[in-house]
Amino acid sequence: MKDAQDARRNGHVSLIIRIGVATAAIIWAFHGQNWAKLAEVFRGLNLWYFGLSLATFAVAQVLLAVRWWLLLRAQSIYIDVRAAIRLFFLGLFYNNVMPGSVGGDLLKAWYIAKHTDKRLEGVLSVFVDRVVGLAGLVFMAIFAYLVFVRGHIAGLAETKATGSPGWLSQHQGVILWAGVVVVAVPAIALVHPYGRLKLRQVAGRAMRRGMDLLRRVKDALVVYCSKPVMVLSAFILTFISQSIVIASFWLLGRNLAIEAGPKYYFVVFPVMWVVGAVPISIAGLGVVEGGIPWWFKLLAGTPAEPAMALALCQRFVWVLASLPGGLVHLLGAHLPREISVDGEGSAT
Repeated sequence: MKDAQDARRNGHVSLIIRIGVATAAIIWAFHGQNWAKLAEVFRGLNLWYFGLSLATFAVAQVLLAVRWWLLLRAQSIYIDVRAAIRLFFLGLFYNNVMPGSVGGDLLKAWYIAKHTDKRLEGVLSVFVDRVVGLAGLVFMAIFAYLVFVRGHIAGLAETKATGSPGWLSQHQGVILWAGVVVVAVPAIALVHPYGRLKLRQVAGRAMRRGMDLLRRVKDALVVYCSKPVMVLSAFILTFISQSIVIASFWLLGRNLAIEAGPKYYFVVFPVMWVVGAVPISIAGLGVVEGGIPWWFKLLAGTPAEPAMALALCQRFVWVLASLPGGLVHLLGAHLPREISVDGEGSAT
């Protein structure tokens, strides 16, 4: 009982912290924004391009759900592919529309355990699916940067040509104060006896969870390394799905008067998707919207307003494409057929 209460309390504290980070990130993202120019960019938006991005993103999520289904099969968990797609969209809904203390990945892990007796393997597949996705994005971003973008960074060239101060110089005051806070908070905690006690508890929990995570990773590697073709298929699905989404956002960006070529999109979007996946904010809110314009300005010299409009369009696409997951939950379609929506019946 005490462990459950501690888990709920830690979940609430984590949610409050992420809300604070999201709020600060939103303020940073929109600081100094020219709202008139942003509105002008949106007035030029062709809804057909937005609809294409929305449809492409939805198709890509189906492909990613199939990727997870393959990883489940690698663990000898044979569920219907339609059930995997429904659970995948359920996770999207809770990640992008109703983010809270319980994330979409946790819900996917919880409900996949109801579809199979191999509960640990099912839960582990969710973790491995996330790792495969993030690893694919990191590889895509590094490859695109090294092959296409390196040496063609317009923002740095412009800074050198004009002699204008770089990003570090412009924000050195903020960086200094952030460093003071980062150093001061742990120092104050170490001085106070209660703070030392809480730090020991946090360190102990982190150590236990880290060791448990390492054991799960080891178990996953043993199984998945024995099935390289299936793992390779998962990576191929990652590249295909994310590439078509990035291509659709490039077309949308052209409609928003962003002149940057597709090579920059294949760096900016994978990087920001990885950063947005780090649970420091609410669904990456503010972090992604601030990061995309910053990266486009740095790499391609893109004006702030079109890049911000593209970032906001991406957020709208995420939310709209995730709504079917809410319908899945309302209809009870995330549960095995042997389990009714009101809880009657049991899994076989």
